[in-house]
Amino acid sequence: MAENDYRILVVDDEEDLCEILKFNLETEGYAVETANSAEEVLTLDLSSYNLLMLDVMMGQMSGFALARKLKQNENTKDIPIIFLTARDTENDTVTGFNLGADDYISKPFSIREVLVRIRAVLRRTIGQSEEEGHNMIKYQELILNLDNKTLSIEGNDVPVTKTEFEILRTLLEDKGRVFSRQQLIDRIWPNDVLVLDRTVDVNITRLRKKVGPYSKCIVTRLGFGYYFDA
Repeated sequence: MAENDYRILVVDDEEDLCEILKFNLETEGYAVETANSAEEVLTLDLSSYNLLMLDVMMGQMSGFALARKLKQNENTKDIPIIFLTARDTENDTVTGFNLGADDYISKPFSIREVLVRIRAVLRRTIGQSEEEGHNMIKYQELILNLDNKTLSIEGNDVPVTKTEFEILRTLLEDKGRVFSRQQLIDRIWPNDVLVLDRTVDVNITRLRKKVGPYSKCIVTRLGFGYYFDA
């Protein structure tokens, strides 16, 4: 996701500060909207925002109280939050993180610091979200999707059998570890099926052909077995 795809809501009762942050964040390519109170935020549809920046000390409802409400709501509980505050105390910091904050920035702050913090939070939280949505094992442009049991290489789907998929999964999940033929048999084939060492070799050969540019990563350790060399 590119920066200009991220939507950020800045919430602070200082309108000038909101405008300064909005201008600088939009210059960086973010889509930014502002609000000047917690009460105003609660009237908005927050589901499309990728990040909320909340001032702690605001009017009737504080940023902490707002965050508590948002974290209790199923539709907003996963939106990352960065707190902005003029109160740099250990208790406030602990309170913020206990509420589920992703970062805490003390005023006065430099725009450069804010940009660095925002990038770090988005990279961490959006990355986790995408991985959770697509349970995958990746090595460069080779991707095993564990949810729909598919393999793609450089964006192209590669048909594999269940056995080939499980062999590749086993090797990828523990890169560098040498698996003997018997270990692979024990992990992948049903216990009531008689499988010869040669069967493993045949499946490895077929798998190497299918993974193309990554065939050399599936290495034979003579006398021991196979491993994925990353």
